[in-house]
Amino acid sequence: MVLSIMTTMLNRIGPFLQTVGRALSFVWQSSPSLATASVVVRVIQGLLPLVVLYLTKLLIDAVTEGLKTPWDDASLTHILAILGGVAGVASISALLAAVAGLVSKIQSEVVTDHMYAILQAKSVEVDLEYYENARYQDTLHLAQQEAPYRPTAILNALLQMGQHTISLLTMAVLLWWMHWGVIPILILTGIPYFLAKLRQSNQLYVWERERAPLDRKAWYVNMLLTQAGAAKEVRLFGLGRRLQQWFADARLVLRQERIALERRWMFSGLVAQIIGVAGAFGVCSVLVVRTIDGLLTIGDLVICLQAVQRASGFLESLGQSMSSLYESNLFLATLGEFLGLQSRLGTSACPKAFPCPITEGVVFDHVSFQYPHEERVAIRDFTFSIKPGEHVAFVGANGSGKTTLVKLLCRLYDPSGGRILIDGTDLRHYQITDVRSAVSGIFQDFVKFQLSAKDNIALGVRASGVDPFAIVQAAKQAGVHETIERLPKGYESLLGKLFDGGHELSIGEWQKVALARAILRDSQILILDEPTSAMDAKAEADLFERFHELAQGRTAILISHRLSTVKMADRIFVVDQGQIVEQGTHDELIARQGLYNSLFLTQAQHYQ
Repeated sequence: MVLSIMTTMLNRIGPFLQTVGRALSFVWQSSPSLATASVVVRVIQGLLPLVVLYLTKLLIDAVTEGLKTPWDDASLTHILAILGGVAGVASISALLAAVAGLVSKIQSEVVTDHMYAILQAKSVEVDLEYYENARYQDTLHLAQQEAPYRPTAILNALLQMGQHTISLLTMAVLLWWMHWGVIPILILTGIPYFLAKLRQSNQLYVWERERAPLDRKAWYVNMLLTQAGAAKEVRLFGLGRRLQQWFADARLVLRQERIALERRWMFSGLVAQIIGVAGAFGVCSVLVVRTIDGLLTIGDLVICLQAVQRASGFLESLGQSMSSLYESNLFLATLGEFLGLQSRLGTSACPKAFPCPITEGVVFDHVSFQYPHEERVAIRDFTFSIKPGEHVAFVGANGSGKTTLVKLLCRLYDPSGGRILIDGTDLRHYQITDVRSAVSGIFQDFVKFQLSAKDNIALGVRASGVDPFAIVQAAKQAGVHETIERLPKGYESLLGKLFDGGHELSIGEWQKVALARAILRDSQILILDEPTSAMDAKAEADLFERFHELAQGRTAILISHRLSTVKMADRIFVVDQGQIVEQGTHDELIARQGLYNSLFLTQAQHYQ
């Protein structure tokens, strides 16, 4: 077992040092001054034990000498001076401990915020497909759990190791002077404890990696029970007890396995500590015998006994610090794995300038796409063109592939086959940010931002300090201005019920807010993915009467399964099972007596 642990450590020494270096760079980047202060304080704390022991020796020797001879003022003054020194060192030690604690807490907060910023930046950077991958979700879950505090833990472990090493070296010099054999005994009897702690760190890391999916499931079920998103269904269908049982079952497995690990660790740690105690007891016995033989004074014996006790404690603390460092290194490797994720969207070495305005239009040239880890092909051989300023609609049943083509146009994914061209240039030859800046719109699963009405709409543009007049105009075009004006604070009113003082909107009103956000953005292509699915008939009619005005001067793409909403489009594409099966104007498609005509008549029956 010992050989296995040592082999594992040797194999990981390179990645270990690399991860430690990365963690220290995170700490240094977050606050160089705090990092420097931590190091200075720990070095001083590491030297203080030697000073304390030396003063203790002087005090005991002075008292012993005073007992042999009559007391005088000089002896008393000498003893009081030593006591003053001990008190001074104790005061300095207390001050340094308080300063170290304060610096550590401040640094922990600063580093945690810095790590959250890094995690959030990477989460925004990675491709959309990662969010549809369970393995990525496990990695993100572990990174979110461990990364915010592990760099600070690594720094603290290194500082403690440095402090304990300095103290151990001072103790070693003292004990070597007493007898050279003391040090090997203490080291040999301390090794079992060190190896036991390393084994614990390995087992904990492996267990948490293996149980990340179950832990994430428990977290998800807890979210269903405690957050607003599922509150209605939980109550309507009486899901509370069932979800609670699922959570309890998952937590029972995790708890029982963790307790079993803790039991094993307790027994192995206890055995290792008993070996260390036996070694320290043997050393103390040798020192007592040497004192009886007259080789050491009483002061020498006391300082040696304290040195042995402190050395044993420092060795144990050093083992804990090294174990903590090793454990943090293992878990921080998950952060390295997360930060190492690379975008799978191709980038051009020499990207072309995005056309402004678009003069030739958008072309899908035999485009096919299959989602990662899925066997089904989402869209197959999509070939069509959209002229600048043209308004087109894609209609078809749910799951036919309509929304997928929008994701491809926004470069949230790249096609599995074929090309998407804007003004004759493949999208992959433009900067991704330029492509996405040219597109605006709302998805069916739009976000209801729990912010003020003004900020909800202003999120449509990147710049801060958006003109309030422009926000109001966008709200008017989307038909939500009057709704916002009726709120107690108008555009400053908080939307949603997540925070105190918020005002909930109907789903249709929320959708209009999202539409205003899309309108505000100065984009060349406007995409409306099922934009009226939550609106009543009158609101839907009002919105589409202004449709051409809203998209004036822009290319507009409307995704819908309601055929009554797309009659005014310049062209309509009918999508069925991932393929375009018909295209034309509304009248042309009705006259063709094909799938569009059949769907239109079927839907029309519900309004007759």
